[in-house]
Formats: sequence, C-alpha cells, structure tokens
Amino acid sequence: MDEQELEKSKSMAMICWSSDLDRVWPVLILATTAAASGLEVELFFTFWGLRVLQRNEIRSTGANWMQKAESLVDRGGTDNLKLGKIHFGGMGTKMIKMLANEHNVSSPTELLGMAQDLGVRLYPCQMTMDLYGLKKDDFIEGVEAPIGAASFINMAAEADITMFI
Repeated sequence: MDEQELEKSKSMAMICWSSDLDRVWPVLILATTAAASGLEVELFFTFWGLRVLQRNEIRSTGANWMQKAESLVDRGGTDNLKLGKIHFGGMGTKMIKMLANEHNVSSPTELLGMAQDLGVRLYPCQMTMDLYGLKKDDFIEGVEAPIGAASFINMAAEADITMFI
C-alpha cells in the first residue's frame, strides 16, 4: 500500500430509492454511524427515496396533473414517512415510532439533520427530479447539486463500501 492509499479515508456510497420508513431509517442510521466513525459518506436519493429530501411543509409538487397527483399520494418529507409493511392504515407506523421513542432511537428527521452535521453529502437524482417535477427549492437546505446515475456510479466505484437499501 502506498502513502496516498494510506492517507485516503474510507468511504461509503448508498442509494436510497424508497420512502418507506422501514427502509429510510436504516439508510440514515448506517450513514450517520459511518460518518461518525470517520468514513466519507455519499447518499444518492432516487425515485421514491427522493421524497425523503423534500421539505416537510410542502404538500404538493409538480407542474402537471400527474406529477401533482403522485406528490399527493406519496407526500414527501421525513415527518411523513410510513411503513412499507404492517402499516395498518397508520397504526403500525404510529406504533413503531412510539417504540423507537421509548428506546431512544432518533427519528428520520433527526437522523437527516445529524447526517448533514456529520458531513454526509446528500445527492438528489436529476432524472427523478425531472420525472416528478421537483425543483431544488422543494428540498431541505444543504442538499448537493443534483446528479445522474452515471455520476453516482463513479462515486460508488471509488467507494470502499456501497449499499442499495
């Protein structure tokens, strides 16, 4: 191993493609844990996962009726995440949030803030932004410039750890 390899810090690249609470939570827990452990972390948010970066107070996005309808069905923001399984009309989601609170598990909103504080870079997918009619103003502060799949693949190819959750 040469000197340059020794100096390079370890890195992790992950894809968040879902807005299901039970998928987003592990992405954010792993990202914050890795960053707190000294790894450089890059998260790529695509398809439904892109909604995680959306500001909580925004109710509807998009330019045409299809984009607006999709945004109403899959409301963005970390405060609006639902379980992918055992949702039970909201009861399952409420129960898991109560259990998480009882066991001092940070909420996705808190974890996203921690991730940013720890230097995790959050990249929205440009293609998905176009598909959903989302603009940079729809996202939380501190999100990186949008990138495409090819840019993320280059990041992942350089990373020591890559994950798709």
